[in-house]
Amino acid sequence: MSSNGEKLHVTLVRGPIVFAEGSFNNEATPAIGFAYIAGYIMRHGYKVEIVDSISEGLNQVFPIKSHPGFKGHGISLEDIVKKIPDDTDVIGFSGMFSGEWPVIRELIYMVRERFPKKLIVAGGEHVTALAEFSLNECTALDAVVRGEGEHTFYELLEKFRETGNLEGVNGISYLDETSTYIENGGLPRIRDVDDIPWPYWPDGYLEKFWKAGKSHGVLTERDMPMMASRGCPYQCTFCSSAQMWTTKYSLRTPDDVLDEIEHYIERYDITSVQLYDLTAITKKKWIVEFCGKMLERKINIKWSLPAGTRSEALDQQTLSLVKETGCHYLVYAAESGSQATLDLIKKRISLDRITESMKIAKDVGLTLRSNLIIGFPHEMRSDVYLTLRYGLYLSWMGVDEVALFIYSGYPGTAIFNELLEAGNITLSDEYFLSMQSLNSKFSSLEHKTYNEHIHPRELAFYRTLFLALNYIVGYIRYPKRIIRTIKNVFGDNEAATVLEHRLRDALSRRHEAS
Repeated sequence: MSSNGEKLHVTLVRGPIVFAEGSFNNEATPAIGFAYIAGYIMRHGYKVEIVDSISEGLNQVFPIKSHPGFKGHGISLEDIVKKIPDDTDVIGFSGMFSGEWPVIRELIYMVRERFPKKLIVAGGEHVTALAEFSLNECTALDAVVRGEGEHTFYELLEKFRETGNLEGVNGISYLDETSTYIENGGLPRIRDVDDIPWPYWPDGYLEKFWKAGKSHGVLTERDMPMMASRGCPYQCTFCSSAQMWTTKYSLRTPDDVLDEIEHYIERYDITSVQLYDLTAITKKKWIVEFCGKMLERKINIKWSLPAGTRSEALDQQTLSLVKETGCHYLVYAAESGSQATLDLIKKRISLDRITESMKIAKDVGLTLRSNLIIGFPHEMRSDVYLTLRYGLYLSWMGVDEVALFIYSGYPGTAIFNELLEAGNITLSDEYFLSMQSLNSKFSSLEHKTYNEHIHPRELAFYRTLFLALNYIVGYIRYPKRIIRTIKNVFGDNEAATVLEHRLRDALSRRHEAS
């Protein structure tokens, strides 16, 4: 590889959503990671284009021929390859989700065939957790960017532009000329998050998602993805955050976040802001200041936290401010109804404290969701029953949705490392693709789980029964929700819960098919 020293033309490629036939696939959301990377390197003079299979093919589904039983949401792999500009110098891939790795790997090989001499790089959670494995499995890759991507990718581009090689770039991995794995440095983090340029959204890109009614979590007419923080200070054993971001937790200043919101109101006439943060609210001082300045500026817009948050900072004062400033949807990451499980997975929360916070949130009028997990490797039936009971109690208490998932071993987590070392996980296409159906396909009960005490069918039965009871309890105890759901599913672009959003999607697909 060589370079003439000029600024390079970079193309960022996102593959399709991969899902098992008959399953609920993941939400189609804008690629905020690519938007941040594009904004960062464009500030340094690079030309960037984004080829996003999902945005190009919203509601389009195609069979993945190489993996029978699985489909893609977006444009086909062949069409993705065709859309990459001929004059591109560097092609960057999103290697985010392990469950999609077999398809992304196939796409990378197809791109390499068309561009045999271009620099091909991947970044994201999956390739960060399994960098050496990914490079050996996909020799079409020249390098992977580990961890936070913006500055590391920029330094990679600069090094390649100036020298034609990648030696000495901190935070990347690659195979040298003898196929020896090279890992440069640790996981560098950007010190001043306020200095990171706002995301770059190509003209017409967001409008595609708004027109199709796609967003993360619940829905308003023009939802804007944003991030107010980076990383997470906690080290839960089932989460890969520490592997990806380290435990450095960085909050933007409230003024910088509000400046960005005001820009989007003026530029896009947005109706809501969705904070995609891993752990959005950990410091009471920050959220109080944020809400206070939002009121001072008279920013009148909805906002939500669809990814899940903790409860330590969410007391009566904070939640009242959150509601007053327009927050309409809040997700609590409770994870389990067993305190013993919470302690073992190092969640570091009190069930009493998080339950009290949810009670206050309902009292002030927020729509709530809580996420729970069953089937951790160590759990006994008693732990699972405690979680099921706790989830139904939350439904009775007024939490609008309680989502229940079966534990899945994700690369980059402490539990995954234990399972891999014990031989309970074998890295293979079967393992990766199983992640795309475990918590989305109810017709199959033969999924791979990692609990020695409870059969996969039993866990699947508990999950299916619980999800049905969750909505039955909620709608019977709070019958006004029935009217709300009918109105939101058949009315304008609005959804108060994920269920309503999913029902809208299903109805939309039926209309398109007919």
